Amino acid sequence: MTRVSLGRDVPSILVGAADFLVQEGINSYLVGGYIRDTLLGRATRDIDIAVAEAAPQVAQKLAEALHGRYVLLDEANGIARVVVAAGEAAGESQWHLDLSTIRGSIEADLSHRDFTIDAMAIDLKLGEDSSASLIDPFQGKRDLEKRLIRAVGDTAFEDDPARLIRAVRLAAGYGFTIEEETEALLSKQSQLIRQVAGERVREELCRILASRNTARFLFYLDRLGLLTAIIPELVATKGVEQPREHYWDVFHHSIETVAALERLLNREKEAELLAIAPHLVPHIEGFEEEIGIGVTRAVLMKLAALLHDIAKPQTKTMEADGRARFLGHTKEGASIAGDILQRLRFSNREIGMVQKMIEAHLRLWQMGGDHGIPTRRAIYRYFRDTGDVSIDIMFLTLADFLATQGPNLDLTEWRRHCGLMEYVLSQREEDEALVRPPKLLDGDDLMKILGLKPGPKVGELLEAVREAQGAGEIATREEALAFAQRRLAEDKPAEKVV
Repeated sequence: MTRVSLGRDVPSILVGAADFLVQEGINSYLVGGYIRDTLLGRATRDIDIAVAEAAPQVAQKLAEALHGRYVLLDEANGIARVVVAAGEAAGESQWHLDLSTIRGSIEADLSHRDFTIDAMAIDLKLGEDSSASLIDPFQGKRDLEKRLIRAVGDTAFEDDPARLIRAVRLAAGYGFTIEEETEALLSKQSQLIRQVAGERVREELCRILASRNTARFLFYLDRLGLLTAIIPELVATKGVEQPREHYWDVFHHSIETVAALERLLNREKEAELLAIAPHLVPHIEGFEEEIGIGVTRAVLMKLAALLHDIAKPQTKTMEADGRARFLGHTKEGASIAGDILQRLRFSNREIGMVQKMIEAHLRLWQMGGDHGIPTRRAIYRYFRDTGDVSIDIMFLTLADFLATQGPNLDLTEWRRHCGLMEYVLSQREEDEALVRPPKLLDGDDLMKILGLKPGPKVGELLEAVREAQGAGEIATREEALAFAQRRLAEDKPAEKVV
């Protein structure tokens, strides 16, 4: 039997857990992802342990011994978690020890696992050098060396259909290949993914979206039948032709927009293109901000890119000259995307951010005034309406343009598009009043000085004042009052009852 070493720097949390379980006389084994990642030389804070007794009860005792927190994950299948904070930076150093109940022997238990690279175990009776015998009945170490993802058995996906998308997530995250027979089985049973709870699908999908080759794996998910099983609304976008400036149909354009966005965010192939827009580059690092657990701004941007034209099939009309139009597809697309993300159990904030990106992805092109230069008022309204996704939309808009022209990219047009983004962003950076005008008046002022009663009119006037500030038309309290009085006088005739 192969002996493996867990290395010289075995985490104290794992040592403490192993010591406790041995002292309690509980047969226990390190299993799954921790072994896989250790053999690959990857750091991980997730430790899976299989125990020969009821895992929830063992986990309660272990949590107490390690001064951790007990979480029951799955009572029916006997799975529980111990969350332990290590060191001073507790919030950043949480360890998850997931305990499961062994079914029969350890070899029999491993036979119920998903993939061979996760079906290895190590007895937690570790030697002094932190080495132990590797229990590997399905040749997981060999597949790990070959960088292969192979199902443990023919019923792997029937036993847990979430493994269908997990296989692709592992391939995306590790740069592995799904073994041919496993791939064929996955493709044959892809529709089983519809049985999986939205939360589990979301978690795996977000991890694919967080990879550096998302677009490639979205096409792969589609080839396997998984993408449209998860998002059936995408089926209608296939084969929908677009105006002549578009290189791809709606479906391919959508995934190519994800690819273009990745190129911009990764800055690998697009360094020369982004050099045209220096104001945008510093914002790229901000897209790693975590909005939800495992959900960054970049992940939400890729979702918006995938779904930005989701409503084009139902809004398509043909003009007399044979040109296709998609009037209203941004607003309807935002609504459809909201339904999709609710089904996948994204948070309200995450859904709102994606919807705003989709609804406003053409906004910047529609802002142009004389000579294509937006007015201050248009720029103010853009930042007011798009809020905390204003920069995200700029990158989505540029990715949309790159995916529209594809290999036929016109560099002159690209410079013009980047120039627009640069202008809008530079105006914001030069004048913060475009985003957050200083308060000149409040509702009490309007009611006291102008004799207004509480109601929607007060809010409308205040927003009109802020907009005039953003446009540079007023700058003082006196000017603001005079503006409000004029606006009120202009509105009065329309309020008269005839």
